[in-house]
Amino acid sequence: MTFSYHSAIGQAHSKLFTGLVLLRNVPADLDFTDAIMRLEGDALRRLADRPEADVPAIRAWRAAFSTMCLKPTQYRCASEALLRRLRKDGALPKLNPVVDICNAASAAYAVPVAAFDLERIVGNLTVRPASGEETYLTFGGDTEQPEPGEIIFADDSGTAHARRWTNRRSAASAISAQTRTALLVIE
Repeated sequence: MTFSYHSAIGQAHSKLFTGLVLLRNVPADLDFTDAIMRLEGDALRRLADRPEADVPAIRAWRAAFSTMCLKPTQYRCASEALLRRLRKDGALPKLNPVVDICNAASAAYAVPVAAFDLERIVGNLTVRPASGEETYLTFGGDTEQPEPGEIIFADDSGTAHARRWTNRRSAASAISAQTRTALLVIE
C-alpha cells in the first residue's frame, strides 16, 4: 500500500506538509488518558486568548478550503471543528483510544490528523479530486457520491475514505476496537 497526493494537490497547495505514522499490532487495551488530558489542556490554553479562526494553522486551512470553492465556515477542517467542540464542551468526546489521541493532538496543534484502518483500504490511498463515481459510506450507513472535483482520500476500489479533504471521515475505514493496523495522516 502506498499513500500519495495527486499532482494537482501539490500544485495548488505547495506549502502542505504531511506526516505519516503506521501503527502495527494495535493492542485493544490502549490507554492514553494522561496524554489526552495534557493535549486537551494545551488546546484550551491556545484558545484562551484567541478564537479558533485566528490560529495560524486554521487560517491556512480556511484559505485552502476557499481555493476549493468550499465555504470555510460551512465546511471546517477537522482540527477547527475539534477546537470549536473543545471550547464549547471543555473536553472532546471519547470514541476509541487511537481516535481519541489523534483528536487531542489535532486540537492541541491545530492540524488535521486522520486515522484509517488499513485492513479496510483496498490497494493504495490517494488524496485527489473526485471523479464523481466514487462511493462514500457515512457513519449513519448511507452511501453518497462525492462531487466531481471535490478533494477526497480514495483507494483503488473507488471508495472515498474522507470527503472535503480534512472535513468528513468515512465509516468504511474508521478505527474500531478490531483495528490492528492503522495509518495516521497528519497534515
